[in-house]
Amino acid sequence: MSLLAYEEEFLETLQKISKYEQAYKLMYWDMRTGTPKKAREERFEAIGQLSADIYQMKTSARMNELLTVLFEQKERLPEDTLRALEEAKKEYERNKTIPEQEFKEYMILKSKAESVWEEAKKASDFSLFSPYLEKLIEYNKRFITYWGYDGHPYNALLDLYEPGVTVDTLDQLFAELRKSIVPLVQKIADSPNKPDTSFVYKHFPKERQRELCHFFLEKLGYDFDAGRLDESVHPFQVTINSGDARVTTSFNECDFRSAIFGTIHECGHAIYEQNIDKALSGTNLFDGASMGVHESQSLFYENFIARHLGFWKQYFHKMKEASPQQFEQVTADAFYRAVNESKPSLIRTEADELTYPLHIMIRYEIEKAIYSDEVSVEELPSLWNEKYEAYLGITPPNDAQGILQDVHWSDGSFGYFPSYALGYMYAAQLRAKLLEELPEFDQFIEKGNFQPIRKWLTERVHIHGKRKKPLDIIKNATGEELNISYLIHYLEEKYTALYL
Repeated sequence: MSLLAYEEEFLETLQKISKYEQAYKLMYWDMRTGTPKKAREERFEAIGQLSADIYQMKTSARMNELLTVLFEQKERLPEDTLRALEEAKKEYERNKTIPEQEFKEYMILKSKAESVWEEAKKASDFSLFSPYLEKLIEYNKRFITYWGYDGHPYNALLDLYEPGVTVDTLDQLFAELRKSIVPLVQKIADSPNKPDTSFVYKHFPKERQRELCHFFLEKLGYDFDAGRLDESVHPFQVTINSGDARVTTSFNECDFRSAIFGTIHECGHAIYEQNIDKALSGTNLFDGASMGVHESQSLFYENFIARHLGFWKQYFHKMKEASPQQFEQVTADAFYRAVNESKPSLIRTEADELTYPLHIMIRYEIEKAIYSDEVSVEELPSLWNEKYEAYLGITPPNDAQGILQDVHWSDGSFGYFPSYALGYMYAAQLRAKLLEELPEFDQFIEKGNFQPIRKWLTERVHIHGKRKKPLDIIKNATGEELNISYLIHYLEEKYTALYL
């Protein structure tokens, strides 16, 4: 066979895998948004079978032969093919170490665990979920031994979501961030200049919230011809294919912030996916560069746009129209201060920008302890509560507001959480560069003109998909390596102006 024939077969295999993955993702979306309870067991089995089929294609002897032959002549390959080859080889080497039956069993377990987590959260009972969590951890510990690792065992899991980042890197970054955040949190706690947030907790009908979420998605540039908005227990975004990037949200009629900011967060993820170069469709490069880069986009939209004063100068009237009595005596400035209130809170997704990283550090330290064999599953709720008391001065009153608040452990996403903090750092660095190149940034937001901002982010980040590695995207976009000082400066500037 010629090199061209090998290349064509490799790309055709990626296309086939992509089609199977579409079916898997569609089942996953349906399971999280509306699968009937009695259909779940067969759905778990179907997901397990699809996952096994995808695994076989990615780890087959023929895939190995294609990778071997193509790497031998890699200098003759187009750049995109070479990057796709590198990604496929890394995945082949990682997956091939896991026995096929074990991989299938793990995928079925994850599907079941997510459903059990939903029931456990609803009942606020960790004991319902803990047997599944224990099995998920056992699987991941075995996988780490199969893969091998340098330094800390947790590094093997970090590599799944943020290649190139290690425990040593995170310990240093988090120590520096904590050193700046904690004194500022204390100053704000001591400040008498507190916003009035009483109107936030008044009844806001769910359907009116849904209409607003739809409105904000459209205004920010989300393409409804290439996606949809649904409801789930925990908000998420999933891309079925290059023309279908879906978002979900969760509604709380006693606190509208959950749905509004949760939707805009997922909007950032979806806009990223909707603007990846369509030439990469059907390949393993049609994806975000990493979860950290992905979170940089969701946090950029949620925090730097939707929590900006100019945003509410432009759109506060929509809130008043949706819930007139609630906001009758409220000004845009007062609303802005209320949605940027900073105080220790229990729920990560509802945390303010300043205390948000502390939630990530807590989960990171717990996950490190799990994979260092320093804590058992039965000890996790008490460890969780201890860390919330130590970091934020508050203790969760129940499991639903504590250890069961996030979906991530139920789908085996250990190593994911640091991506939120890294994404925040990336986002602040991108913002600093964008302000330098688009000094009208504030005016664009106040006028509701998001197209120049979206265009800048697309050119620097979105369009590349996985063509570039995460740290290369940040360096190429901003002209420097990851620099935490931008996030620290942003938080100090914003919260000093609000409170001090």
